[in-house]
Amino acid sequence: MKEKLVLVGNGMAGMKVIEELQTIAPDKYDITVFGAEPYGNYNRIMLSPLLAGEKSLDDIMLNSEDWYDAHGVTFHKGKEIIEVDRIGKRVFAADGTVESYDRLLLGTGSHPVVIPVPGRDHPDVVTYRDVKDVDSMLAASRKHRKAVVIGGGLLGLEAAYGLMQQGMDVTVVHLMPWLMERQLDQTAGNYLQQSLEERGMKFRMEAQTSEIVADENGIEKVCFKEGPEEDADLVVMAVGIKPNKELAEKAGLYCDRGVVVSDTMQTFDPSIYAVGECVQHRGVCYGLVAPLFEQARVCANHLAGYGFRLYQGSVTSTKLKVTGVDLYSAGEFQDADGVENIVYQDPAAGVYKKICVKDDRIVGTVLYGDTGDGTWYFQLLRDGTSVADFRDSLLFGQAHLGDSGHGGVNQVANLADEAQICDCNGVCKGDIVQAITKEGLFTLDDVKSHTKAAASCGSCSGLVEQLLAATMGGDYEAGKAKPMCGCTDMSHDQVREAIRTEGLTTLRQVFDNLAWKTDDGCEKCRPALNYYLISTWPDDAEDDSQARFVNERMHANIQKDGTFSVVPRIWGGVTTPQQLRSIAEVAEKYEVPTVKITGGQRIDLLGVKKEQLPGVWGDLSDAGFVSGHAYGKALRTVKTCVGSEWCRFGTQDSTTCGIELEEMTWGTWTPHKFKMAVSGCPRNCAEASIKDFGVVAIESGWELHVGGNGGVKIRATDVLCRVETMEEVKEYAAAFLQLYREEARYLERTAPWIERVGLSYVKDRVVEDAEGRKTLAERFDASQKQAQEDPWKFYSKNHQEKFEPLRKAG
Repeated sequence: MKEKLVLVGNGMAGMKVIEELQTIAPDKYDITVFGAEPYGNYNRIMLSPLLAGEKSLDDIMLNSEDWYDAHGVTFHKGKEIIEVDRIGKRVFAADGTVESYDRLLLGTGSHPVVIPVPGRDHPDVVTYRDVKDVDSMLAASRKHRKAVVIGGGLLGLEAAYGLMQQGMDVTVVHLMPWLMERQLDQTAGNYLQQSLEERGMKFRMEAQTSEIVADENGIEKVCFKEGPEEDADLVVMAVGIKPNKELAEKAGLYCDRGVVVSDTMQTFDPSIYAVGECVQHRGVCYGLVAPLFEQARVCANHLAGYGFRLYQGSVTSTKLKVTGVDLYSAGEFQDADGVENIVYQDPAAGVYKKICVKDDRIVGTVLYGDTGDGTWYFQLLRDGTSVADFRDSLLFGQAHLGDSGHGGVNQVANLADEAQICDCNGVCKGDIVQAITKEGLFTLDDVKSHTKAAASCGSCSGLVEQLLAATMGGDYEAGKAKPMCGCTDMSHDQVREAIRTEGLTTLRQVFDNLAWKTDDGCEKCRPALNYYLISTWPDDAEDDSQARFVNERMHANIQKDGTFSVVPRIWGGVTTPQQLRSIAEVAEKYEVPTVKITGGQRIDLLGVKKEQLPGVWGDLSDAGFVSGHAYGKALRTVKTCVGSEWCRFGTQDSTTCGIELEEMTWGTWTPHKFKMAVSGCPRNCAEASIKDFGVVAIESGWELHVGGNGGVKIRATDVLCRVETMEEVKEYAAAFLQLYREEARYLERTAPWIERVGLSYVKDRVVEDAEGRKTLAERFDASQKQAQEDPWKFYSKNHQEKFEPLRKAG
């Protein structure tokens, strides 16, 4: 028999919990929802476009009434719960409806603050909190001309802008010296005021309202303690919100500023949970959607009985949703001891950037006029990434760091709607923005599933996240830990940590111990889990070939016509006449249609039929070749130049170094493909500066480079260090590879991994910590004992039936 879950409050936070439960535990509860408003669940952050006439109520609806029916959720709209009987576990609505519960979820939201001044109760004094308030303002705008908005914060400015769009003459009254003083410093606040004044908005700064004067014809004026009054027909109070905790207090739950909850979103009554603006967590109440959704996911996780997620508070960011005004802020940006401000200011262009740094980490940022890098700065802030390595170019944005495939284009807001964002699936900017607003999308995964943008190669993920940030404003939170896939709520890092701490060695153990939602995972999580298992427990975990991509299963690369290409490993790119004859004989024997030299100095036999693979492998194996894992998430090749042996400029023996590196590292599985190169002098003929691990010979030894990428998004390497001997090159390479193998997420190349964790971190682990480096290198060497087995040799003599074509029926 299902337990009964009752949600009080039909807002975004509470309904997010219900949506999560529908996904992770659809059969656990009979769910009943009570909402005081007479609507389905709507997107409250889109009230401003609704007021401005840019959206309709249908446009901002997240879950219509049909949704509740379709998901078996009993929905009582327009019914306010006025009492909770905790002993009898029942709730009572104002109309007499009574509902029992096993678990109760409070999502009662917040109340708008009303300044206690004379005249505040007049019908033409409204707040700005819900659809009813918007309707009131729209009705007033049709019969009045002059509006006064009290409150120069985020909500007040959006209300003022919306009323201006309805044709009203609007004056904003603000108590503080500059606008949005909690989100902006004075310089940015002044820029904002100037910009809004140019649009026709008027301001009275440092003004304290004393009275709202009205007569029988309506509101007449607003008076101030400081002096002259302001004419008005309509007054909007948008000075803040306070948690709606009255129901909880009446029920005897512990409350302070809001309903006090633990890290699991439980109140002091273990059968009652609370999320959203009504709660107080670790002394903080939140009013933005992003942290409320974090709370909702944690709450759903515990209501589902999984119990492994905790909410530990949020760092929030803010973006004003006023057309043509670009501002962004996050973190702590007011002057403070130990905080250094990096500032760029161009009054003529209307651009202001301020990044606050403490101990080489961003603690806050304010952007005005150019906000394209806001989400990137926010991610650095949230992750606590050291910016010491690129502090001098920090103000110029991510594009000046190189482009690893997840950034580098930060002017997406200025692109035309028809500009193509996802080249793989042909998805344009306008399609994505429309999907975000109409479908109520909040995450990159949401956009992927609705539009297919970023769902293929993923190189446009950064652009899509910028569109999410630009469209949703402060309610979008980038960079937070995302689940591996729809089969789990756990992120890559959480899963990997669980594999380590719980000693999991098989896919089955992962699925059972970590409460996987599907019986056998999916095409996204199975390859990742298989990699995490074998890289964590190389001696104990069993490689599951069925969890691998087709190229790794076949040890060959499937081509567009269904045939395969085979690349025998040629150490360091150096071959012999005998090896060349052997390859030529194999090509002739199996009538290989194309023989090609690859960009990595290897020979590619293209057009091999599946049933021919064991024979080709067997003959190549007999000739002394091994499989290169040439198409897997593994070491590909080590490219070399001729170096000091032949080149007039060569300073070191790059060929021998390349061969020894390839012999040391072949067969290793990595989070993504891994390429190396060794150049014999700084002329860099082997292109070592765009490889995952590059080695450049210098007079005194070798210069080591890391994190290069020569694919779609080119990124030059970072210099790791210089060493003197070839043995040191191999030790550093092994340590770097092992660190990457152990800590990068599956399908994360070295370039984005280094940008995520910081070059300083990699240097600390590989260069500065000599003992740690040796330990990493030893673990790499140990893992290679299991990895360096030639699969070609095995399959050329075993299980050849796997490569036979299917028999024709009849």
